[in-house]
Amino acid sequence: MVQDNWWQGAVIYQVYPRSLYDTNGDGIGDIAGIIEKMDYIASLGVDAIWVSPFFKSPMKDFGYDISDYRDIDPIFGTLKDFDDLIECAHSAGVKVIIDQVLSHTSDQHAWFQESRQSRDNDKSDWYVWADANEDGGPPNNWLSIFGGGAWQWEPRRGQYFLHNFLDSQPDLNYHNPDVQQQMLEEVEFWLKRGVDGLRLDAINFCFHDAQLRDNPPKPPQERQGRGFSEDNPYAFQYHYYNNTQPENLAFLERLRQRLNRYPGAVALGEISSEDSLATMAEYTEGDHRLHTAYSFELLVDDFSADYIRSTVETLERRMEGGWPCWAVGNHDVARVMSRWGNGQHSEQLPKMINAMLGSLRGAVCSYQGEELGLPEAEIPFEQLQDPYGIAFWPNFKGRDGCRTPLPWQSGETNGGFGTTAPWLPVPQSHREIAVDVQDSQPDSTLNHYRQFQRWRKQQIALRLGDIEFMDSADNVLMFLRRHPEQQVLACFNFNNSAIRVELPAAVKSMTGHGGYELTVENAGVQLPPFGIFFGTL
Repeated sequence: MVQDNWWQGAVIYQVYPRSLYDTNGDGIGDIAGIIEKMDYIASLGVDAIWVSPFFKSPMKDFGYDISDYRDIDPIFGTLKDFDDLIECAHSAGVKVIIDQVLSHTSDQHAWFQESRQSRDNDKSDWYVWADANEDGGPPNNWLSIFGGGAWQWEPRRGQYFLHNFLDSQPDLNYHNPDVQQQMLEEVEFWLKRGVDGLRLDAINFCFHDAQLRDNPPKPPQERQGRGFSEDNPYAFQYHYYNNTQPENLAFLERLRQRLNRYPGAVALGEISSEDSLATMAEYTEGDHRLHTAYSFELLVDDFSADYIRSTVETLERRMEGGWPCWAVGNHDVARVMSRWGNGQHSEQLPKMINAMLGSLRGAVCSYQGEELGLPEAEIPFEQLQDPYGIAFWPNFKGRDGCRTPLPWQSGETNGGFGTTAPWLPVPQSHREIAVDVQDSQPDSTLNHYRQFQRWRKQQIALRLGDIEFMDSADNVLMFLRRHPEQQVLACFNFNNSAIRVELPAAVKSMTGHGGYELTVENAGVQLPPFGIFFGTL
């Protein structure tokens, strides 16, 4: 067994601060709003919050384009507010993980403003610059995730700069050791302020191929999106050279050494590569790289027991001593209730999904609103904010539909989010399942979430045990979690109809997890639609 550390069995609740709670009436959630709602977050039974970026930024990509790594954007508050957040969360028994966007900055960052001026200034080699081809075109065929080429011309230098995301998000040059050292110092600024960990955005994008080789084309049958639209030309290439370079491993080891100075601080990496499961295994190998990592493999439309089993088993075969993290939703993809709900409303489905996620081996990232079972919001074109969605409309509507404000009070203006119109609308479908509505319903998705998380904390096998999948009935996921102190059998019905499941001998039903209290009869159990069963051996 891997050594027991707090993050191994942790449930990490992702806070998208723009959309949690607005305290100052500007229509945008803020750090004070997170503090205001800390009692609610603590009531969920989660171990930590991951706070999406709140740093100074022009907000072209809503904070993932940082112009100052050491300051808070005024729309979110001040450094004093952040210090208060740390104190408040820790008093509530909740740890704080912050987003760190290390691979790129905003084009408004002082480093880039200097770098773009000439080829011989102090920051001239801090970003990825390249000469034009003989015909004046970009140096190679690399593409941006947000559509189109990944190179932007800069007339002041007479060169192109690389941007794997928006053209206002230039990529840092990690082949320059000064850049690596500087980014380690940016990270340490927040570790000194008391954060408990870092969620590392696009961490496999830090290095690029120094030879700038072309990416090879990908055949049409393999153009499957992982966190991006499938009609995006980005899917037309194998991205072998613009990310996931071998040099990144040495930097991750330096990063881990820096975190080791702060006992308990964790590095959680976001991975998106041509083989994300292999990269997860490589990046978490041993105890000298990332502590844990997640990918987009469960952030897809495929909702089946076979797919979940195949994905997790593949990672388990590859991961030697590493620790995974699993997520079924976040701020970059359509909400899981819409992706996996197939347009059907079911009160049981979100309960099953949350319990299933919390039963897999690894840490859990749970996106705000999943405790309510929120579906994707429909946002009309004229109200879109996401540049990704605006560019690809109408085939792809972007990420706004999963980023709408959390509905606190069904009957209040703006769903109780704030006193003025929020940056994105609160849909009526969300008001109907707002926090105040579900608080008063003992069997609501929200109260099931709370009860399950409290119960899960008491099950050492679910938090720290090994995992072994077992064959079962059609579209039923069944696996055993083993720990020297406990064995738990978990069954999840992915069907919207009842089904009988044969169980191993001597299984005894467990209670208290918030699901149906099912009785084992004749070495089997009748699972209701989207039903859940836990048993001990």
